Amino acid sequence: MHGTRFQPGRRRVLAASAGLSIAALAGCIGGTDEEDDPEVEDYQYDREEPDDEDAATGGSLTFLQSEERDDDYDPVHTFDSYSQQVVNLLFDSLYEWTDELELEPHIATDFPEEERDGERWLFEIRDDAEFHNGDPVTAEDCTVMFTQTIEEESQLITQYDMVEDVEHIDDHSFQVDLEHPFGPWEMMTMGVPAIPREHREDVGPDEFNEDPVGCGPFQWADYQPGEYVVVERWDDYWGEPMPYLEEIEFRHTPDDSSRISQILAGDVDVIEEIPSGAWDEVDEADDVRLHIGESPSYMYLAFNCNEGETTDPDVRRAVAHSFSLRDFVEDEMGVTADPLVSPIPEITDEGGGWEFPMDEWEESMPDYDPDEAEALLDEAGVPDDWQPIILAPEGGSREALAERIAVRLEEVGYGAHVNAVGFGTLAEQSRTGNADDYEMYLLGWTGGPDPDAYYYNLLHESGEELTQGHFYEGQGEFHDLIEDARTSTDQDERREMYVDITEEIIEYLPMLPTHTEHNTLAAGEHVRDLHVHPEVSTNPRFVSDYGNVWLDE
Repeated sequence: MHGTRFQPGRRRVLAASAGLSIAALAGCIGGTDEEDDPEVEDYQYDREEPDDEDAATGGSLTFLQSEERDDDYDPVHTFDSYSQQVVNLLFDSLYEWTDELELEPHIATDFPEEERDGERWLFEIRDDAEFHNGDPVTAEDCTVMFTQTIEEESQLITQYDMVEDVEHIDDHSFQVDLEHPFGPWEMMTMGVPAIPREHREDVGPDEFNEDPVGCGPFQWADYQPGEYVVVERWDDYWGEPMPYLEEIEFRHTPDDSSRISQILAGDVDVIEEIPSGAWDEVDEADDVRLHIGESPSYMYLAFNCNEGETTDPDVRRAVAHSFSLRDFVEDEMGVTADPLVSPIPEITDEGGGWEFPMDEWEESMPDYDPDEAEALLDEAGVPDDWQPIILAPEGGSREALAERIAVRLEEVGYGAHVNAVGFGTLAEQSRTGNADDYEMYLLGWTGGPDPDAYYYNLLHESGEELTQGHFYEGQGEFHDLIEDARTSTDQDERREMYVDITEEIIEYLPMLPTHTEHNTLAAGEHVRDLHVHPEVSTNPRFVSDYGNVWLDE
């Protein structure tokens, strides 16, 4: 039994959108399209519902993650995507994301009522939701994230620090008051999980983390720190659909080749993050299928605007002209990534209904022109022995891109030193503003359907030395616009602000958008009805409105 290829809708495939087509990038960013190149939609599939539900119910699936979990399973403190993949099966939320990055009510009965010009939000929840321990889900349980992330100074505090007060009106309704209007509130903050407040207080956060109780379709079963987590189907689940799978085991293997070997050998059922270098091998293998989902990830090259030659925008433009971004993405990443022309991935633009002028931004991006790069560097008076340091995460596409840039700079008479380091070292070293540490660095960010997740965290001056190390002062009202855009609740007004911000980014290049990396999975042919979600922390969606994984064995 094999599924047919999925025919995507408007919001599923970047190349199909009315904004920026991937084919249109060739003229500006370099490279040419090949008709036979694989496309994202070639690895998306129709629903594969079983003919016999009773026969499909049961079975144990092993999912091999690409990084070790931090083992934080209390949602108040879950900060890494890999622990979050477990948490999402244990805890259901007020609202949940569809595969098109749209919010739908889940525990909430509807979208909240807005008062006081966006400073007060009134929520109502359904009366049939229950936790794994049999306790009913109440309004107090649905506000734990709004209160405890602040009281316990969680790493997630910045997502909720605009909350001024929470009032529980009755068991099934509550209100949240904000200190000020917050434009991204609906899209970025409302999808909070229900957490049994009283139970968590009784056992304490530490014990709750090691034996979490949620209201999701799976419940906690077994756990060995640093090794594995096992969750099992909760047969009394109040929601729909009921999972087919009986059990899911989470393990991890950071080594790419090891993950590939294990899926090809049939030792595991599903793996994530398929390196482009292994794509063809896995694609040609018997009994294994590849899966892709567009992602709101944003990879970028940031310039040190505080010290060094890259304080000159013409030098930054020269670097951007020195290499072909499209050639790099095609050569190194193939179908697993797409070039970007702004800090906003196309799926974010589409999912949020922003309708940004992507085609205009594409035309404004620096094209591949080594002669122009050399001329700009000469005119800027850059010393002949200029060898800037480029910081990059060790291994993977960003180190490869750093090496590509270094080679291209050498071809125009200069060069660069690539310093590939571990993420912890990179995060610390790329925030100093010291040209002896870096003049460029390559990093990535995963946001969502609201531009604030990218612009505020990566470009606002409040993030200097914390979330960004470019130290870009901006022209005129640059930082004020970023701040104003997050406190406005008028989407049209916010859109115009983000257009102005993006046009300045493209003109002055404090950072150069490079590419978006898609979420990729490989699964045995016996794994049916598997679909990739845009958010890496939501993958795989083993049970949802658009898929319910079962094993055809």
